[in-house]
Amino acid sequence: MSELVPGGNVPLPGGAVAVRVRGPFDVSALVTDDSGKVGGDADFVFYNQPSAPGVRLDGDTLTVDPARLRAGATRVTVVVSPAEPGTALGTLPAPTLRVTGSGGRTLARFAPPRPRQETVLLLAELYRRGGGWKLRALGQGYADGLAGLARDFGVDVVDEPPAAAAAPDHDGIAGLVNSARAGAGSPPVTLDARLTAAAREHAAAMAAAGRLGVEGRDGVSVYQRVTAAGYAYLTIGEHLVSGPRSPAEFVDYCLRTGQTRATLCDPEFTHAGLAHVPARSGDVYWTALWARPFSPADLARTAARVVDLTNRERAGAGLRPLRTDSALTAAAQAHSADMVARSFYSHTSPEGSQPWDRAAAAGARRRSIGENIACGQRSPAEVVRGWMNSPGHRANILKPDFTHIGIGFAGGGPSGMYWTQLFGA
Repeated sequence: MSELVPGGNVPLPGGAVAVRVRGPFDVSALVTDDSGKVGGDADFVFYNQPSAPGVRLDGDTLTVDPARLRAGATRVTVVVSPAEPGTALGTLPAPTLRVTGSGGRTLARFAPPRPRQETVLLLAELYRRGGGWKLRALGQGYADGLAGLARDFGVDVVDEPPAAAAAPDHDGIAGLVNSARAGAGSPPVTLDARLTAAAREHAAAMAAAGRLGVEGRDGVSVYQRVTAAGYAYLTIGEHLVSGPRSPAEFVDYCLRTGQTRATLCDPEFTHAGLAHVPARSGDVYWTALWARPFSPADLARTAARVVDLTNRERAGAGLRPLRTDSALTAAAQAHSADMVARSFYSHTSPEGSQPWDRAAAAGARRRSIGENIACGQRSPAEVVRGWMNSPGHRANILKPDFTHIGIGFAGGGPSGMYWTQLFGA
């Protein structure tokens, strides 16, 4: 094992390595190229967005597989910050980084000089050198927190993600859709090239099968087609229709009933993708996708809304409100993302871990743990209403002993949207 000092480095073996920092910290990672800048929000791995190609955050541990990083990535920088925002690192135990390889063998350890007023600390970086990878100890702090981090790495911590690439509106359908939305008081949507590509692929799959369905004969759901096209969404809706022959007929069909009209006119949606494909039978199969892109700010807003609605239910039962817990939040977010990434839906992970295992791994020190999960619901109100209509889930929400809560949410996977509600006492 190598004991590193600031600036020291050590070669890494091939394969994945685990980077762990124990204590009252949030661990995150920045994936960059030779310029030292991130390519976008997807290159920032943290508790609310715990995975990127080749990097996964599970509690206090980052697993990095250099061979699976996105194209062009040459560096992964490991960052720690206090679990309680605004806290100076100097008031906490000194963070210590430990790197292990296959079989749990310790490769390196780094204990930086004790921080003082800094609120963010760059601990180390994994970087490509020739045909291999090395680890370099850093220990660089930022007294101005995420603002300094943003300045040096190009992370946008406030603004919305860059505008999506627009898709051409060959048949005027966007105008028809936005006219209907304006009539309902909703803002216009923009045709997005990625959503349109996913819609076209799914419409073709339905036409080939001769039937409507969220999942095609290839076993791929429409939501998985969206994420495969490179569109990360916060919320999504769809129309899967056969019969209409023109864009006007399709929009008219969507406006006929309350549920389909509500989806087309939902003010939360900002982007759309629409496509139609004729089948051999002569029927025309349509896929319309409506979505709002993922952003860390919107994810935090969604989680806060779930907490608020949960506490309203507790208040109605005469119970104390639950307080948000960062470790429970990290564990809940990691579980939702894991269910999306590995296409399962269960309290038990494929390795057999249970909610209390995941909470403990994330650093939670609660004596009692409870978990609610859900999939398919498209809003905080819908998911909390569903939980309250289920006796077992309702019992967790209204359990008097629980004092803290963490919310996880991720879009993708076979069912589209996956929610985790983790309670602690």
